[in-house]
This record gives sequence, C-alpha cells and structure tokens, in this order.
Amino acid sequence: MGQVGVTVPFEGLTLTEHREPLERLVAAGYTEISTGEVNALDGLTPLILFSGWQPELTLSAAIVSAFTRGPAILAMTAAAMAEAAPGKARFGIGAGSDRIVETWNGVPFVKPYSRVAATLRYLRTILTEGRADEAVAAELGTKGFRLNRIPAVPPTLLLAALGPRMQQLAKAEADGVVLNFLSPSDIGVVKAQTADTPREVDGELEIETRVFVIPGEGTPSELAARRQIAAYLTVPVYTNFQRWLGRGAQLEQLLEAWNAGDRKRAVEVVPDELVSELFVTGSPAQCAAGVQRYLDAGVDVATIGLLPPFETSFTAQEQIDFLCAMGEHL
Repeated sequence: MGQVGVTVPFEGLTLTEHREPLERLVAAGYTEISTGEVNALDGLTPLILFSGWQPELTLSAAIVSAFTRGPAILAMTAAAMAEAAPGKARFGIGAGSDRIVETWNGVPFVKPYSRVAATLRYLRTILTEGRADEAVAAELGTKGFRLNRIPAVPPTLLLAALGPRMQQLAKAEADGVVLNFLSPSDIGVVKAQTADTPREVDGELEIETRVFVIPGEGTPSELAARRQIAAYLTVPVYTNFQRWLGRGAQLEQLLEAWNAGDRKRAVEVVPDELVSELFVTGSPAQCAAGVQRYLDAGVDVATIGLLPPFETSFTAQEQIDFLCAMGEHL
C-alpha cells in the first residue's frame, strides 16, 4: 500500500507556527512531508526544522535544481538532510525549468539532461564514499572536493523526470522518480516507457507523484485549476511533457493565447478535460478518493499539493482541517 504525504509549508503560517499542525497531520495518518523550491522558501530549511518536532515523518525534498546549487553544496545539503532524518530522507534533484534557473537565478539552462545525470552520479558516489569519480566531477566543472561527514544512512535519491530520457535515467540509476502534472492513467504510460530499461542500482524504483487538490466544486475550484494549468503548462518543459503524454491538441488554444500575451483568454480556453485529469477537487471524501486513484495506479507516494479555490478565503486552519478530514478517508 502506498503512502500519502503533504506539501509544506502552509501559506498563512510562519515556519515556527507549524508544530501543532504537523502533530494533527501525523495523527491523521500522513507519513511524509514534501517541499518544492520555486519562489517562496527554500526546499530544505522547513524539512529540517519540522523533523525535529516529528522525527517519524519521512522528509522529501522534491525537488532541488541541479543547476542552482553547486555540486559540493548539493552533496553537503543531502548529507545534512540524511543525518537529520536517518533512513527517512528523500533527496530529489531535477533540472527545474528555464524560468527558475535562467530567468530568475541567472544560471544558463543548458544541457539539462547531462547536468542532472552527472549530478545524480556525483551524489551517488560522494554520499557513500566521500569522493566522486573524477570524470563525473569534471563533467560538472568541479574537482578535489571531499565530503568529510558521510551519512551513516545515505538519502534516497529521487529524480524529477518529465521526459522519456529522464524517466529512463531514473529507472536505471535513481532510487525513485518524482512526477508532476499527470493523471492516474498516465502512470501506466510512464511505466511502459521504462519497462525495458534495466536497473543499475539495488532495489525497485519508487514512484512519487504530487497530486494537486483543490477543495470544493464549481467555478472557484475550476478557475483555480485553470489558472495553474495556464501558468505551468505554458512553460516549455511542462508543455513538452504534456505533448509526450498525448495532450498536444488540448494545449493548442492555450498556448496560442498565452504566447499572444492574452492571459485572460488563456485561462478561459483551458479544456475541461485537462482540469478533471490533472486536478482533484470536491469534498474531503471525494478528494481522498481522487488521491487513492493514484495509489491504485501504482504510485508509491502520493504527495498532496493543496491549493485554494480562486478568490476564496482559505486560512491555514481550514487547510489543516481539510487535510485531516481527507485523512479519515485514506
């Protein structure tokens, strides 16, 4: 049976105000907390703080970009996370997007596959042996670094994979794969893509998927989903992923409006089927059933990304209450 996690931190709460909510989530049956790293807080500090309050929780950094931190810093960060949560640390890396890497951070977004592959191999060896292979290090433009605090239990290395090449890399060399913006039926597509790819590391490949949940039904929830779709699926890496999944025709009007600068129309022309396929909405029981469909499709960890309905007051307390109510049905 798969596990269910929650994306943290919660909007409307400072980090130090999360202690009681985390206690409630653990009591409700959630076993993992996960972070992203986009334009709010970094992806590691909340996890380290929260693990001190709830050490039984699995920590999942999903994901950290292989571009925006140097290789040595990535290794030290992963080692610290593994030391803070022995056996419960999941360190996810990925390319990120050109918007985050290049536009926001000023780092050239070039050869993302090569960068991620080299970073994965670098971390794999340095977190267990203290040094990385010289050729791999050279590929990342680094040399001579030695990790002086090798974790007793190395972190689970996850790989964010939106394209077939990255999925095959994950199947071959990562401990787990992180997926985003896909439906339960898409899980089978991803598995089929990598079915013939041999494993080069021990253990079965774990699948972790962020499931976007919006409470309620009707216009506020649907509009919130449409706005998220318009904002994300127009980013090239996500556009390409959806095309690969077979949704190219569904994106045509959206991309045309977005590229013309007509954001309002872009939101309006998002097809209904995209909303229903990529988002879970409704009551706590309905949303729990929607998350369960991902687990039934073969996902090992379904991480809930809870989003507010459009222009609806959705306090932190209401977010926690909704998640705990979902937990009763999971």
